[in-house]
Amino acid sequence: MNARMTTELGAIELKNPVMCGSGEMVIDEAGIRSALEAGAAAVFMKSTNESDVARAQLARSDYALLDSEWREVDWDFRPPPDASLFCRSGLTPQPFDAWLEMLATTDAYAREHDAFVIPSLIPADLDTAITYARRTEEAGARVLELNVAASHADEASQGALTLERSGDGVKRILSRFREAIDIPIWVKLTGQSGNVTELAKGARDGGADAVTLAGRFMAFVPDVETMRPVLGTHAGFGGPWALPITCRFLVEARKELGASFPLIGTNGARSRLDVIRFLLSGASAVQMTSAVFAGGFGVLRGSIDAVDRYLEEHATEASAIVGAAADRVATYAEQEERPGYWRKFVPEGSSDA
Repeated sequence: MNARMTTELGAIELKNPVMCGSGEMVIDEAGIRSALEAGAAAVFMKSTNESDVARAQLARSDYALLDSEWREVDWDFRPPPDASLFCRSGLTPQPFDAWLEMLATTDAYAREHDAFVIPSLIPADLDTAITYARRTEEAGARVLELNVAASHADEASQGALTLERSGDGVKRILSRFREAIDIPIWVKLTGQSGNVTELAKGARDGGADAVTLAGRFMAFVPDVETMRPVLGTHAGFGGPWALPITCRFLVEARKELGASFPLIGTNGARSRLDVIRFLLSGASAVQMTSAVFAGGFGVLRGSIDAVDRYLEEHATEASAIVGAAADRVATYAEQEERPGYWRKFVPEGSSDA
């Protein structure tokens, strides 16, 4: 391992802070292997649960890359820097037993690369999900991702997916899983809540070993030419615009939970130094999902190399910069008074000065 790149999430040491998130590109074993070969420290399997409806939803999926003018751009795996992913998706179509077999096979391959393959569960029926978690642990999983942030839950069939918006609800769910299994649980939380920090606190108090912030937002985009909805529906939305929002979630969670509690950042990491931006905001590792889906597995290698160069140039280590900017954030009231300074920023004709 490259010592300056290693980072820790509780008891788990990662060889670098770059992870491949759960998406269509890792539904099959070939995709998981490609992500591992690109250097990802961890690969999150496409999520599953017991709902046949949730699995069938993948057959109704659709995807669009939109630029900053809301125009659809070609899906050629060379997206422009401002491209955002607008899509409706579903869970893995694989039966649970086949999914478990793939976990065992791919995590063995991950060990050869000093990496992890991490199963991801989205609860539907809680009791069944807990049974699945136990079976996942018995199959040899070293970590479990519990995703209670399914952005499509409000649009999917009732009960097929979980989108938990209350801290008490997160705590209740996590407590059940914590009683059932011994391996670390990393819980993925939504940004579609009035108080994301309360969700993070509920996860910690329920027994989570790390918190991932934050799941994508639901959105609606009208097509001005056809006067119809893009993709015909609401859909999940993520892109570079989300980075500063996610970074603030990380800063606030770090403030609430303390610097020692591990955080994972996701939603907004596109350019190669975005991983550094997430680390500076308090994340110990970063999931890259839409960027890999739209840009290919080379995005992972490019990001890993960019992080390594940054750390070398700044004579520092990944673990040393976690939260460095977050811990320096000041309040508005602490800022220097500069009367009239605002006039420099208004357009001509708007000031009497």
